[in-house]
Amino acid sequence: MSLNALHTPCLLLDKKKLLNNIQRLNTHLSQFDVQLRPHLKTLKSVDAAHYMLEDPSAPCTVSTLQEAKQFAQAGFKDITYAVGISEHKLPEVLDIQNQGITLHILLDSFEQAQFVHAFCQENDCKLSCLIEIDCDGKRAGVKPDDPQLVAIAKILTSAELFSGLLTHAGGSYECHNLDEIRTMAQQEHHAVRVAADRLRLQHIDCTMVSVGSTPTALLGEGFEHITEVRAGVYASMDLVMAGLGVCRPQDIALSVLTRVIGHNREKNWLILDAGWMALSRDTGIASLQYGYGLICDEAGHIIPELCVNSVNQEHGIVALPEGLDLSHFAIGTLLRILPNHACATAAQHAGYQVIFDDEIDYWPRFGGW
Repeated sequence: MSLNALHTPCLLLDKKKLLNNIQRLNTHLSQFDVQLRPHLKTLKSVDAAHYMLEDPSAPCTVSTLQEAKQFAQAGFKDITYAVGISEHKLPEVLDIQNQGITLHILLDSFEQAQFVHAFCQENDCKLSCLIEIDCDGKRAGVKPDDPQLVAIAKILTSAELFSGLLTHAGGSYECHNLDEIRTMAQQEHHAVRVAADRLRLQHIDCTMVSVGSTPTALLGEGFEHITEVRAGVYASMDLVMAGLGVCRPQDIALSVLTRVIGHNREKNWLILDAGWMALSRDTGIASLQYGYGLICDEAGHIIPELCVNSVNQEHGIVALPEGLDLSHFAIGTLLRILPNHACATAAQHAGYQVIFDDEIDYWPRFGGW
């Protein structure tokens, strides 16, 4: 089967690049006494997960309970739901756990700890709870020195619900160079170590000390007193990661296959059949100036100076630079678009056309919450 036979727009996944990206992080972390807990939220594919995890017993991370259900049904046993828990989701969490799954949940407030404690008492059950630590002020979490940290841990420990700490260095996506990312990794590690030390002084042990983001996972060093590292987009990569210097554009395993469906001769524009419904409206980091994605030829080679400049629902517009005219791109020409944000672009599609050597396979993906 050739790419020409595929209906466009569609999502391509280059299996060789995927495997290279996965191996890169595995090799980096193998230097340290730390375990990888891959985040499966980007690809949301059981087929892909089998390459990211050694076996179904290996730990993984999800961002929705729908993901937890799907991967539990596929046989995965050790899952962290890395989004703050709300009370109405606890029955669903218990249902998943009752399938023989260890499902770690996340919280960062005394109120959450209270309702989890009450739920477990009412249902005569135990849930594995992680306290989220704020390492950079970018999202949720308890500051490492916040008095509330000990109070939360104590109420959970009293019912044998406390498993450890988790933090996410979201600030790494705002770094300007690799040295800044390395510094952010150190900051991330320091935050959970300080929090864990405070709890140990209260005779509260942390079985799990979890850190992670793709940039800090790939550039972090040491990982002393850290038990696990989480990363997700490392498997596919995207233009945000390329812009940060974490990967090269040619390492990106995902692309949207599109066709030229028209020419605007007055403006020297190409019209593509991939609009924001195929690409998403996510422009990643605005300063990177990738538009809605970089343009590659059918073989996946980047065409210099070309990006999707604007999008409508089903149309993408590429403004050709001076010296490059429409005759280079006949109507019907196949092109590929590298995504700014892999999670957002993948979410627009039902599955992947997986290309490997001269073969094309199909891996379904899922969405929902």
